[in-house]
Amino acid sequence: MTIGEKIQADIVTAMKARDEHKLTTLRMVKSALKNKEIDKREKLSDAEESQILTTLIKQRKESVESFTKGNRPELAEKERVEIGIIEAYLPQAAGEDEIRAVVQAAIAQIAEGGTKPGPKEMGSVMKAVQQRIQAGGLRADGKLVSELVKSELAK
Repeated sequence: MTIGEKIQADIVTAMKARDEHKLTTLRMVKSALKNKEIDKREKLSDAEESQILTTLIKQRKESVESFTKGNRPELAEKERVEIGIIEAYLPQAAGEDEIRAVVQAAIAQIAEGGTKPGPKEMGSVMKAVQQRIQAGGLRADGKLVSELVKSELAK
């Protein structure tokens, strides 16, 4: 069952349960998926669906930050609830230790080709790490990955 199919099934469940907040959130997610599918003019892959959900979560996190700065805790809490609902459809986020292992493996692989990469090669290392994370079916916060790559290259 794809992410889109799961969301559609949960929309029906939320309608029956009269869970208005969850229903509006799921409809928003479905709309974002459908818009991307229309733009692309073909079905979305699981990776593309996951990418769209990750983008939606990132937008919500930025909104939480803005609402918190603007002294609007009720709106910030609403966005946090939406983040929780959306995250339920994504694979479990990788922990810091898992990501660090992927980073170290990528650096070791690049180092096999010659010299150990330094801070100047951060772009190529980041690209290799992101590919390994996607290939492993993991989900990781880009900011955390960047910090770990930076710290490992500084060693």
